[in-house]
Amino acid sequence: MDSYSQLLKYTEPADDWNKALPVGNGRIGGMIFSQPLCERIQLNEDSVWSGGFRERNNRSALPNLQRVRELLFEEKIAEAESIVLDAFCGTPVNQRHYMPLGDMNIIHYKDDTADFKYRCLDLETAVCTSEYSINGCDFKREVFVSQPDQVMVVHMTASKPDGINVRLKLDGRDDYFDDNSPVGENDLLFYGGCGSEDGINFAAYMKILNKGGKVYPYGSFLTCEGCGEITVLLGVQTSYRHNDYKGQAIYDVNCAAQKSYEQLKAEHIKDYRSYYSRCEISLEDNSGGAAALPTDQRLEKVRAGGSDNKLMELYFNFGRYLMIAGSREGTLPMNLQGIWNQDMWPAWGCKFTVNINTEMNYWPAEICNLGELHTPLFDHIEKMRPNGRVTAREMYNCRGFVCHHNTDIWGDTAPQDLWMPGTQWPMGAAWLCLHIWEHYRFTLDKDFLEEKYETLREAAEFFTDFLIPDKKGRLVTCPSVSPENSYLTESGSQGALCIGPSMDSQILYELFTAVIDSAEILGRDKAFAEKLSAMRDRLPKPEIGKYGQIKEWAEDYDEVEPGHRHISQLFALYPADIISVRKTPELAAAAKATLERRLSHGGGHTGWSRAWIINHWARLFDGEKLYENITALLSHSTNPNMFDMHPPFQIDGNFGGTAGICEALLQSENSEIILLPALPKAWKNGSFSGLMARGGFEVSCSWENGEMLCARIRSLKGGKCSVVTDKKYKIYREENQVSAVYSDGAYTFETDGGALYCVR
Repeated sequence: MDSYSQLLKYTEPADDWNKALPVGNGRIGGMIFSQPLCERIQLNEDSVWSGGFRERNNRSALPNLQRVRELLFEEKIAEAESIVLDAFCGTPVNQRHYMPLGDMNIIHYKDDTADFKYRCLDLETAVCTSEYSINGCDFKREVFVSQPDQVMVVHMTASKPDGINVRLKLDGRDDYFDDNSPVGENDLLFYGGCGSEDGINFAAYMKILNKGGKVYPYGSFLTCEGCGEITVLLGVQTSYRHNDYKGQAIYDVNCAAQKSYEQLKAEHIKDYRSYYSRCEISLEDNSGGAAALPTDQRLEKVRAGGSDNKLMELYFNFGRYLMIAGSREGTLPMNLQGIWNQDMWPAWGCKFTVNINTEMNYWPAEICNLGELHTPLFDHIEKMRPNGRVTAREMYNCRGFVCHHNTDIWGDTAPQDLWMPGTQWPMGAAWLCLHIWEHYRFTLDKDFLEEKYETLREAAEFFTDFLIPDKKGRLVTCPSVSPENSYLTESGSQGALCIGPSMDSQILYELFTAVIDSAEILGRDKAFAEKLSAMRDRLPKPEIGKYGQIKEWAEDYDEVEPGHRHISQLFALYPADIISVRKTPELAAAAKATLERRLSHGGGHTGWSRAWIINHWARLFDGEKLYENITALLSHSTNPNMFDMHPPFQIDGNFGGTAGICEALLQSENSEIILLPALPKAWKNGSFSGLMARGGFEVSCSWENGEMLCARIRSLKGGKCSVVTDKKYKIYREENQVSAVYSDGAYTFETDGGALYCVR
């Protein structure tokens, strides 16, 4: 693979956090500024949060539930909202929030000028490198975070055998009391808490291994004097995972110190590539030479109207890199900023916002062949279940478990914030559980489904009690909101709290279907499946409104913000497949009208919203609109370091954009594989390999002049395969043609597990 799509590179050090480069192993994260004289590596650990678990369920909710429902049916919206803001909010209002660990500083204490050469992040090795010179001595720093050894590694070399004269310290947590004292000749222990009595405590242990010269303590620093090479090892642990978190951090570092730098790096790269090498896309370079420029200059060229397919390819690869660096088995799921956050009080608490953002973080996991990295989200759902049962019972007198639009490190499920358009939304657990079903649909892992069935069932069970009939006899949620929009009634009053918003019914259709199908696959729970099937038939279906759009609410209200960032009513188009061009063309046309209306009123102004729109256009098979919106994502919502901007930084847009690029090349909705469904003209030549399709298929494909040359489909589990195409092809297993039935624009054929099939 060429460096144009594998390397983030720059000719200046970062003078801002949004220009620094991220490294991580799912648990430990760092932002590398590459400042030559006074380097800052901003540090994170995924479990450094502000405090312990709090019981926040509002016991006034249940006594007021029926009254709120009556007021909504009487269209006394303001009165209903007034009650909800007092009686249904969390007590206290806010959940716990994510916090930074601090900073590592590397200071050349004898020098005050340097010549900077370059810095880069190599996506093929997950190593961040910077080079500079001071007074004729060349320096090189490499930084990575090792998953096998659970440490951050900083390696520094000089062209002169005594050239390294630096001081290192750990600090940077505002006024929180932390100890950062050296504890030996080449060791420093940085430890403290998160500001509350029941908070999470942490320890970061740093050891310096040197060749030549000496290392010794100096105040709060470790000083390296006259060294030719140093390796800095940083271990981090917290009381969230270990009682003896200090001892564990020291143990991690001491184990890593038994290995050479070359061995640490080789094992890190081997582990990382075992994920990163699974899939690849290749697009023809159309940049006219711009692809060779530094990354920030390439972004500027696109903002000025230039084209750069290789930058889009780089964006795709960076998204995969961020998932491997930010979400590993045994870690917490990625929050609003993945694991990278520098603020003690970050925007929106840097929590898990589950009315789209956390879900979007994991949209690329399955299709990009990274299904194991989905597991932190599944683990967190299990953490939410016992809390969600209490919330369901105390707030709504319902069985099952429920979560609202946010959760935190402890799996808190009570409402968050005092903000009517977002707070009172009871669908968080339901949407999250659909990721369990998606993992099964991609892998056909029956053991996994057996393990997670009760979780799916319990999420659905809540709604067997919570749903009520509306005036048309349909089963609807009440009270709820359409995240995070507000509406205008015919009388001109404004509201957010409502009955049966479209997204709720769409999520429930998918959840009930998941449980019904799971019960059949597993041969269990027939009575409950039949109950859900009858209830599913009574859910509101997607409807077309007065503007030719998909209605966002049960009533055809106007939006207070027609260009709102959330396009909740199109959940049915993506990530669900209730609406599709092939199966529901009239609804697909209405979905297109919905997008056009949103965009004409300024929609797509946040990075994650633009990313969702990319996926919508892909599902509508519109490659040109998809390309236009990927370009807009790069032009208006991408920082110099390729991080997504809400603004401020939110990582979900990176993952949504990565998923959208995949959806342009491969889709697998409604039990069909669709090859090159939204291929832009600008991507006229290219290939992809290792992408996954639902049904247990691994797919590769090449094309020229916009026409498919050959697709290779490996069936991992066997079973029927349907491939949509408007061209005549033949299917081969090795050199033998396979019998296939062509009907309704698709070839259908039987497969054997492990066999490779070629469509050409």
